Formats: sequence, C-alpha cells, structure tokens
Amino acid sequence: MGEHSAEGPAGDESTAPGEQLEISVASARKAARSAVKSAKPKKQPELAAELPVARIVVDKALSHLDQFFDYAVPASMSADAQPGVRVRVRFGGHAAGDRRRGGGLIDGIIVERLATSDYSGPLARIERVLSPEPVLPDRMLDLARAVADRYAGTLADVLSLALPPRHARVEAEPAEEPLPAPPRPETGSWARYEGGQDILDALSAGESPRSVWTALPGPTWPDEIARLMATCLAAGRGALVVLPDGKAVGRVDEALEHLLGRGRHIALTADAGPEERYRRWLAVSRGTVKAVVGTRAAMFAPVADLGLVALWDDGDSAHAELHAPQPHVREVLVVRALRERSAFLVGGLTTSVDAAQLVRSGWAQPLEAVRTEVRAAAPLVRTVGDLDVARDEAARTARLPSLAWDIARRGLETGPVLVQVPRRGYVPHAACQRCRASARCGGCAGPLELTGSDGALVCSWCGRHEVGWRCQECGGAQLRASIVGARRTAEELGRAFPRVPVRTSGRDAVLSVVPDVPALVVATPGAEPVAAGGYAAALLLDGWLLLNRPDLRAGEEALRRWLAAASLVRPASAGGAVVIVAEPTLRAVQALVRWDPQGFARTELGERHELGLPPVSRMASVTGSPTAVADLMRLVRLPQDTDILGPVPAPLPPRPAVATPARNAKTRAKSAAARAAIERPPAEASTDIPLWGGTTRAQVGPPPEERRERILLRVSPGRGAELAAALKAAQALRMSRGPSEPVWVRMDPLDIG
Repeated sequence: MGEHSAEGPAGDESTAPGEQLEISVASARKAARSAVKSAKPKKQPELAAELPVARIVVDKALSHLDQFFDYAVPASMSADAQPGVRVRVRFGGHAAGDRRRGGGLIDGIIVERLATSDYSGPLARIERVLSPEPVLPDRMLDLARAVADRYAGTLADVLSLALPPRHARVEAEPAEEPLPAPPRPETGSWARYEGGQDILDALSAGESPRSVWTALPGPTWPDEIARLMATCLAAGRGALVVLPDGKAVGRVDEALEHLLGRGRHIALTADAGPEERYRRWLAVSRGTVKAVVGTRAAMFAPVADLGLVALWDDGDSAHAELHAPQPHVREVLVVRALRERSAFLVGGLTTSVDAAQLVRSGWAQPLEAVRTEVRAAAPLVRTVGDLDVARDEAARTARLPSLAWDIARRGLETGPVLVQVPRRGYVPHAACQRCRASARCGGCAGPLELTGSDGALVCSWCGRHEVGWRCQECGGAQLRASIVGARRTAEELGRAFPRVPVRTSGRDAVLSVVPDVPALVVATPGAEPVAAGGYAAALLLDGWLLLNRPDLRAGEEALRRWLAAASLVRPASAGGAVVIVAEPTLRAVQALVRWDPQGFARTELGERHELGLPPVSRMASVTGSPTAVADLMRLVRLPQDTDILGPVPAPLPPRPAVATPARNAKTRAKSAAARAAIERPPAEASTDIPLWGGTTRAQVGPPPEERRERILLRVSPGRGAELAAALKAAQALRMSRGPSEPVWVRMDPLDIG
C-alpha cells in the first residue's frame, strides 16, 4: 500500500496517521491551556483607597430583605459613588473564593460610605454609578425609614413613592441660581381669623407653630395659603403645601405667582409629564427653589431648610396613597414636622376628625374665625322642613322639592346655579318598576345602568349590552331609576329651564371655571368648578346617598362634600342660598345649616373616643384568602391587649371587563390599569421590575375568583408602632419560608366599615 504524501495538493485534507496523532495532541494541549487560563480569576479592579465599602439600599420590596447591603467600591468609581446617588449592583449569587458569582443586576442607592464591613464574606462590587446626582439626602432617608416603620412597609417601597424616575438629559442641564428671599407680604385676609396675625409673625420669626385651620367659605383660601408660604420664604426657610388635586394646586399656584412672581416656587403634579416633573423635582433637590405646591407625591419633596409643611382638605381620599405601604399625607407631614422642626398646618373648609384629634391631644392649636366672620362669609342654608311639607306634601320624598325649584329659579336671575349630584352618569342603577328588585346582568350578575336617553342597558362590571331585559323576580320588563346620575339630572333640568344653558362637570370632563352668567352647572362631588363671581345658589341633591354609606366616616365625608360646594356660593348678604335635600334632623345636615364643622368633628371624636375607634386608637387590616390570613395570624406576636375583630368576608376586586365591540384594546388596557391601581396590593405582591432606573413597579393582585377574609386589629394609643413591627416581622417570616399566598396588611385603613 502506498503512503499519503505530506505535501499533497493544495486543499487536500488527508494526512498521515502520525501527523493525525500529532495534531490531536497539539489540540488537546491547546484546550488544556485555554481551560487553565479561563480558570484563573480575572484581575479585580482596585478598590477605593478611602472608605472602600458602600452601604446600599436595593430596590427589593420584600419584607425579609428590608435592610442595607454592603458592596465594594472600585477606585475608578470612588469620586462619583457618594451617599445619595443611584448605582447598579449585582444582587444575590454565591461566594466563590474571594469574590461573588451569579445574581442579577438591580438598582440601588448608596446611603453611606464605610471603612470596613461587618460582613465576613467577599463583597460584590458596584457595577456602575448610574448618575452622580445625589437624590437621597440623609433627612429624606430618615423620613422614608420612619414612614416605612409606621405603615409596616419596606424602605424600598417608600423610596419608590418618594423618588421620581430618572431622566439623564434633565440631569445634564445646569442648575439655576436661586432668587433672593422676597419681602414679607401683608396680612391680607388672615386678619379675619383669631390668631391669624400670630401665625404669620411666628413664621416670620423662624418659629414652628402647629395649627388646625378651619377656613372661611369663599374664594380667599388659595391667597391665604400663598401668604403663609411667602412669609416662610421671607424668613429664609422653605415651604411645602400638599393639595388633593390638580385643580386646587392650580389655584394656589396662581395665587403664589400673583404674590411672588415667577421663579420662587414650583408646582409638582403628574400633569406636567415625567420629564418636566423630574426637572422641577431636581430644582427643589438642588436648592434652586424652596417653595413647593403639589399633589400627593409632593409630600416627599426634598425641600431645603423646611420651615412649613401644610395640607389642604385632609379628609379627601386622594391624600391616601394607593400603593404600598399606603401612607397618608397627613401622617407623613406630621413626621416631617417633628423630624425637621418645621411648622405644621392642616386646613380645610371643614375639620376632619383626625385633625380634631390633633387639637384634643394638645399637639396642635385651633385656628378659626369668630362667628360674626363666619356668618358674614357663609351663604344661607335651607332644608326641607315642616313648613315646606305643609305647603308641598311630597317635599320630603321628592328629589327636587318645590323649595329647590324656587331657589334655583331666583338664583338664575342673577348668576349661575350649582347642582351637586353624588353619582355620575345617566342612571347609575336601575331597578324593576314593578317589584323594585335591582336590575342585574345576565352574564355576570353585575348591576345594570342606563347610559343615555335612548334607554340602552349596559352592565357596569363587564360592559355587556343587555337586550330584552326581564326581571328575574317577577318577570317585569319596565325599569325605574334607583339612583339618578349627573347626566340624567342635567337632562331633566334642561327641560325644566329650556332657555338656560346647562353645563356638566364630572369624571369625563371636569370644568375649572364657569363665567358669571345665568347657567345650571351640574357636577359630581369634587368636580365643582369655581364661578367667577360666586354661585347665586346651590342645590345639594340626594343627600341620603352620601349619608347611607356603610362606613364609619359617612357623615364626616358627606359634610365635607357639602361644605366644599356651598363655599362656592355667594354670602347670604349678597343673596347666596343653598338647599340641602336630606333629613334635616341629622347631625351632618345641622352642622351644614349652622356652618359648624368644628363642632361636628368634636362630637364625632367624642363618640369614637368612647367606642375606642380611630383616630383615638390605631388599627390594622389583614386581608387575604382564609388560609393565608390564618397563617399570618399564627406567626404574628401581637402586642398585649390587642383586639381582634373578625374575620369577616372582604369584598372581591372589580370583575375584569369583557371585550365588546364598543371597547377597543386601548380602552381595555386603560381600564385594566385603573383596576390594578384600585387593588392596592402590598409590597409582597409586587414583581421585581426596576423602578428607580425609570420604570414602574408592577402590582399583582389575587385572582377575582379567590374568596377573601379580613381581620381588623385594634390597639390602644401609643401601641401602633409595636403593632406595625409585629405585622412586618410576621410578613418577613412568611416570605423567608418561600413562596406563599399574599396577605394585604394595611395600617390605619380608611375603609373599616
């Protein structure tokens, strides 16, 4: 047999057997060298010469991970990796020799730099400094920790509420120089209040008074808030005011601009958009601006040299945060006032029971006007009394008794008339004409509502159009309105006053201002526009609907909504009149007639004190499946003498909408997002989506089919912190054992029934 030549033609892949063995050995040696090379540890970057350890809070909103973690600081990042800046780190993994392997990248914030770590193992290194911009000063970290502890939450969740998403382009913009302090403003309408001059003098002198302010009716309260803030700025200190909605923020913003001009204050609202909002937030963080007005999220605004924190209309549910740990603005501002030694003011046209408790405890002082000033500013309030019944037998049961028609007719001769309707829509609830049984959807058993004058029936749960409806109780086919909405009311009034324009303001379209001309303005509570010259009259309809809510705060909330509408009416001396259609003997109705919200709050507080109900006591709600709630209650070590109320069935979340031809994909997505916000899930039910880097935390709630239970836990005053710590420890223990069913824990719930 002939041998193959080693010098075969080009491209010949054949080799001799000896050459094949040599090639195989060479390949093996090369592979071995590569393996040895890859096994050698990579050269680690040199660590910082000074303070090489960074203590970091990571974006992990889990109870058992609510702590700081130590990381090594590379020398190349030492200058930028300062306390308060955002970084990217590797979380998790395992120790491998003198280094750590595995884990995933996550956002974090440096809270301090240390010389050594108390962790004995190898430290993972900071992967990247996202921005050298300090966003978390020590005072804000201290506030966030205090809020998390009060509400049995995690520091990461509170920081997700306090810090807006980052925008690199905005951070690259240079900081502007702050304007000099303005001169102290005049007293203005504060002269009408007992102690009004005193609080302005105290702020001007750098003192920190605490007040519960009951504002007089009328359009002057935005200017009064602006004068408080301007007085604080004149003394060289910062001011923060939180309001319930963008409409109220706009009124105070306008008053501040009129008083101070531009450049000395900033409005923080979601309407500005994420980039502009971050730009304004940075102006506050950098000290360019020291006066902030805003909605709920502004409670964490990092105002420098804080001299005043103020809250307007603390009874509005918009001040209760929807996301974990669900803090209330009032309580956050109380903590800020204590920790930053600033003045505190909670004000409104009414006095909440919680604010009355601050006065009763001696922590704050009342700031009110004398009765002569109240009578001079308030409109005349009328109820449907015995004389009206004698004249009109149907007055007590009619939705619009003759007294209301007369007041509206006279009011339209001189200006606009406001009509407050507690429900939006056309006929929010329909019932059988024959047996009065509620009309229900044939698909999901949800309540049916009439959406317009054409009589179309639509389910408010699944959106299904009901055709050929018949009552399941009696077989009737005729419907009646069990609750009439704003649009139906506007239609009826339009027919009654055909020559008068009718405007509506509600969820679909909220009006801010209406002209001072005769018109009927039908609005839902909270959406009442301001009339340029004040309303000539106001009709407050369906008062029973607000008062009959199965909630501890029903009377308080009804009075708050009525006073908000009635305060937009001209004073009685100018002919302003208000008609309330409700039982005249009820306490809330009488408080409206006398315009005495302080007396109502004090009476309510006295009754709750006797019964041991909030705000005298502290409460927590524990909600979840029966198995999960029982599991948590087995683990929790409650404070001594804790009252356990329940368990009782808890309401299920809203049913998911079913696609119909009238609902496109975009509308369904918005509805799903709104339902997710209403669900209010806790930190333990959240997914690990990076938040501080610019995205949002996705909330995951229980499936609608799951049966829920709720337990209320009540402790005596002074034991709330102990209760919160116990519940948080139990949650952490459940999470550390592995995946488990979520349990919703909320401190100081608003809706306790």
